[in-house]
Amino acid sequence: MIDTAYRAWLAGARFRARRERYKRFTYGDQWSDIVEDAEGRLMREDRLIRLSGKRPVTNNLIRQLVKNIVGRYRTRCAEAAVYAGPHIGKLAKRNALAELDSRLIEEYLISGCAIQRIVAEPRFRGDGVWIDNVDPRAFFANKFCDPRGWDIELIGMLHDMTFPELVNRFAGGKTAREEELRRLYSPESAPDMPDMTIGEALDGGGSFYRSADPNRFRVIEVWSFDARKDADPDCASRSFAWHCRWLAPDGTVLSEYDSPYAHRSHPFAVKFYPLTDGEIHSFVEDVIDQQKAINRLMVQIDHIMATSAKGVLLFPLDQKPADIDWRDISERWAQPDGVIPVTGRGAQMPSQVVTNTSSTGAYQLLQLQMKLFEDVSGVSEALLGKGLTGARGSELYESQLRNATVALADLFDSFSSFIEERNDKAAESDINSR
Repeated sequence: MIDTAYRAWLAGARFRARRERYKRFTYGDQWSDIVEDAEGRLMREDRLIRLSGKRPVTNNLIRQLVKNIVGRYRTRCAEAAVYAGPHIGKLAKRNALAELDSRLIEEYLISGCAIQRIVAEPRFRGDGVWIDNVDPRAFFANKFCDPRGWDIELIGMLHDMTFPELVNRFAGGKTAREEELRRLYSPESAPDMPDMTIGEALDGGGSFYRSADPNRFRVIEVWSFDARKDADPDCASRSFAWHCRWLAPDGTVLSEYDSPYAHRSHPFAVKFYPLTDGEIHSFVEDVIDQQKAINRLMVQIDHIMATSAKGVLLFPLDQKPADIDWRDISERWAQPDGVIPVTGRGAQMPSQVVTNTSSTGAYQLLQLQMKLFEDVSGVSEALLGKGLTGARGSELYESQLRNATVALADLFDSFSSFIEERNDKAAESDINSR
């Protein structure tokens, strides 16, 4: 089982790498892509920009876009009283669902991935149903293509636990079992496992077998849809059940049981958006190329302004009096009431040169890219609260706002279906009420 889980986790490597890139862009690290220079050398894009004598400039529109959509989601939830009601209200208060779901839709926009784990267990805040957001770096499942996730047959996540937590969960109060756990997780008993790759070490999630925190120990939670032979030896029929195994990195089973919940399934609520042929292409992915184009134009404009003439004085040599040095001329030119004597012998008088940078077309191209960014994202000025004037009536603005929200309706409704599934699973997860 440990090998099957490992292969499922490895299959998500490309998704995790893309997610890290989208996350970097969302939070402002937008020059870290590896590019090739004219000589075929690979380097970070910001280094290539600096080697060309320019300065990397970041104008992070993606972050503001994500924040506005999260804000719109919070507004929708408040208007629809999503976290009100006798059952959901108590669950929402215990788990701070308004905050938890807001952070999850942020993840949903960045990676196209929403995962929560719904369990009934005792915690320091009391017994009951608990909901946690799951880090996509720690999640794995078999490849599935059904947007509802109904073709998932193996699913799980990686946990990092302190040794006291290991003892509390798996020793059952038995000293011999505690000593066994101590032996399993001792450095001398560590199995021969692959080391972390550079990418795994950089993203902070650790490898499949090892925690990135040296003070914590890796435990793998695996749920599989298993076939069971009928208990009657004369009967050849089989039944199916979701079965959980908690595994040590060497494959030792620390604990196992069938699903104890009323829904008889695994404790995960999962939504990938959009899921096409098993592939995820997130909202942020759609606007990254536009963001890169805007950043490059900003670099170009910054370079043009830095290298263009700005008040350069052309002073003919034959106009310079012999008793005045060049420093004195420069100081007098900078003064608003300065007087500079000239000889009057030359045909050309001193003049100042100022380059008109707007004639380069870079500003017009930047405006076009900004408009394309808005069109590609589907988030218009009305949704961002821009373009509001006293001449526009409230009814007109509300109509424009509704039209602007249409582009995001699929995203919001898809996430709402995830929330409904999560709530249904939470309602059937309280094993103490059975």
